Amino acid sequence: MKKTLIQPLPDPFEPFALSPGIAYGDLLFISGQAALDPQGQVVGEGDFITQAECAFGNLQRVLETAGAGLEDVLKVTIFVTDMTYFPEVVALRKRFFRPPYPADSIVQVSALALPELMFEIEALAARPKSGG
Repeated sequence: MKKTLIQPLPDPFEPFALSPGIAYGDLLFISGQAALDPQGQVVGEGDFITQAECAFGNLQRVLETAGAGLEDVLKVTIFVTDMTYFPEVVALRKRFFRPPYPADSIVQVSALALPELMFEIEALAARPKSGG
């Protein structure tokens, strides 16, 4: 097997020298998605929910580029700059995922890649088998 780039275009993360996602067989490894619009501009500065919704949208966009969706996510790691938003994170998980919910880790960090960012989500997913 070889690894294959998953890259929706335009790719707001291209300047950061990373792949939005990598497919390896049926497994999809999705890089941390944050509140960046397709041109790489921060969305929702100071607004946790707007940033998280944008990041979930970016995650969905990368998954769809690979022929998958949020329902195919097996595990997420969520990074927040303030753990007081934990109840909002739980509500977002219930909004964007369905049972059985993906395995999950949540980590508070002192900062993300850009100082305005408050939320980031990375994922491991399995590309669905066609016809089944």
